[in-house]
Amino acid sequence: MTQKTNFYIWNDDSVASCAELLKAGEVVAFPTETVYGLGADASNPNAVTKIFTAKGRPADNPLIVHVSSLAQMEEYVTDIPAQARKIINTFMPGPITVILPSNGVIADNVTAGLATVGIRIPDHPVAQALIEATNRPIAAPSANLSGKPSPTSAIHVYQDLHGKISAILDGGSTGIGVESTVVDCTGGVPTILRPGGITREQLEIALGIDIHVAKPDVAELPSAPGMKYKHYEPDVPLVLINGDEHFFQEKINTYRSEGRKVGILISEQLANALAADLVQVCGSRDELATVAAHLYQALRNFKTEDVDIILAEVYPETGVGEAIMNRLRKAASFIEIQ
Repeated sequence: MTQKTNFYIWNDDSVASCAELLKAGEVVAFPTETVYGLGADASNPNAVTKIFTAKGRPADNPLIVHVSSLAQMEEYVTDIPAQARKIINTFMPGPITVILPSNGVIADNVTAGLATVGIRIPDHPVAQALIEATNRPIAAPSANLSGKPSPTSAIHVYQDLHGKISAILDGGSTGIGVESTVVDCTGGVPTILRPGGITREQLEIALGIDIHVAKPDVAELPSAPGMKYKHYEPDVPLVLINGDEHFFQEKINTYRSEGRKVGILISEQLANALAADLVQVCGSRDELATVAAHLYQALRNFKTEDVDIILAEVYPETGVGEAIMNRLRKAASFIEIQ
């Protein structure tokens, strides 16, 4: 069913209007420091259902809850272990989510029926103002159609969800560009369930221990977003190219010889070395944060009328490169290795 989607520019009045919509059980898209989120009152299961409906998201894929402070976080969990407190004190507000035991206040469809909840304090003035004005926990996955590249601007949200949600609160482009790191803090040693804006190396320095990165098991219920289902897919198939520039150009030529229009998703370092039908540069290999910031925008720039296939560069899996490659693998159909 189509509904009117109000488009607001960020100011005090628009935050107040969006807070009233959230308190009334509606869904509102808003910016965070990672990507735009699609928010609903996390204690209201009927409101949360509207998130799943708008996105077309599977119901067994849990949502992350956004709060404004540690004190508010404590209202929704039974315990915050010492390692989790160290993560919170070191990195929040910021692009990191901790998995903690839920006390049952958060709606079951937020946690996908699990006894745990993913929760974070975002580091964005719009998100913080909206949570404070609402004075409720806000469940918010990325504000895009399920499986598609996440939105880093309000126009991305409009393209995917116009007519499906109550409002979009435009606070400009997001900064980090990939979602928060998700860390399970319910066991003895914290485990990364999804790499993101805070790197494994940063966590290991802060905690003084080695951090394990979990591999998704599609047979199990996911305990964090991004562990089970295919994500971030552009409009046309994407293939990862793991090889030097000569190998990359050979693959471009092969696909073009088959009559396909080829787009390439590459770094600045390869921009002048390769020839294709459409080139999207998403950042520098020397500063992987620039790749993370522009990855989803670049993926969205490829349209079916422009190319038939996308060939994408592979990046080193250090620092935020781990999050970049996590997203590219989930978007890819397969990988070509030299």
